[in-house]
Amino acid sequence: MKNEGKTEHHQHEVFSAKNAAHLDTPLRRFLYRPDRLAERYVRPGDRVLDFGCGPGFFTREFARRVGENGQVVSVDLQYEMLRIVQEKMESEGLRSRVTTHQCRPDSINLPPDLNGTFDAAFAIFVVHEVPDPAKLFREIALLLKPNGQFFFSEPPFLVSGKEFRDKLALAEEAGFLQVDRSFFFVNRAAGMRK
Repeated sequence: MKNEGKTEHHQHEVFSAKNAAHLDTPLRRFLYRPDRLAERYVRPGDRVLDFGCGPGFFTREFARRVGENGQVVSVDLQYEMLRIVQEKMESEGLRSRVTTHQCRPDSINLPPDLNGTFDAAFAIFVVHEVPDPAKLFREIALLLKPNGQFFFSEPPFLVSGKEFRDKLALAEEAGFLQVDRSFFFVNRAAGMRK
């Protein structure tokens, strides 16, 4: 465990695409209610960043919510996850609303011309897998429009309260203001604004 400045950083293992089916089940939909999350943070016509999208569990609802005039950019490190998202969105008639992008381990790596173009960003159950969370939060802040919304959550069985508070502090250093803090089902969660 290394100490970086005032906060400790813990990096956890990346969830393998081989287990992607475990991330999109009717039970998880019932427990996590991605439709309610989308309804709360996403408006029709929005441009949404779904960082660490996995197999598209939340992407689906974001795509439904943005409508024909909106766009979801689903970002993941694993090509296999993005392929699952593409197939799922195609089969559900949502493919035109979703763009997939493979990030690098150390960067979201979206083109600079997308800076300041997103209305909302999500990092759900993924920040604990990122090598440099402070850099991730800075990149997300750059991508969001002024007053853009950022929601991130972490699973408490993997991320301690202290680790989550440390990540909140890093997000605040990147320019985010916490506007909502909750225990989202069994997850630590925060709604923030740029």
